[in-house]
Amino acid sequence: QVHLVESGGGLVQPGGSLRLSCAASGWIFRKFNMGWYRQVPGKQRELVAAISTSGIRSYADSVKDRFTISRDNAKNTVYLQMISLKAEDTAVYYCNGKQGSINYWGQGTQVTVAS
Repeated sequence: QVHLVESGGGLVQPGGSLRLSCAASGWIFRKFNMGWYRQVPGKQRELVAAISTSGIRSYADSVKDRFTISRDNAKNTVYLQMISLKAEDTAVYYCNGKQGSINYWGQGTQVTVAS
């Protein structure tokens, strides 16, 4: 069975930090490009950060220099380190694994940035 399980979300004050984790099982993790998306009510899900099978990273302009995506293929886990968090980063964050037309999604983890 395919699983993607996110963790690490929560409530943090503006300027704070969080690290999200996404553990994968049931498929060959290292062969998939991985990404973190986020969604707020009434808006489309947006890509925040992505990391390819070879480790190439890309980021949305809104999070560049604040968020870092990484992966550990030995642990089948992808991470999103977030610093200098802002209120507008508040969203449900989803982990995604993609290979060609195959897309796997996690259940999401809530990140709330508020004082």
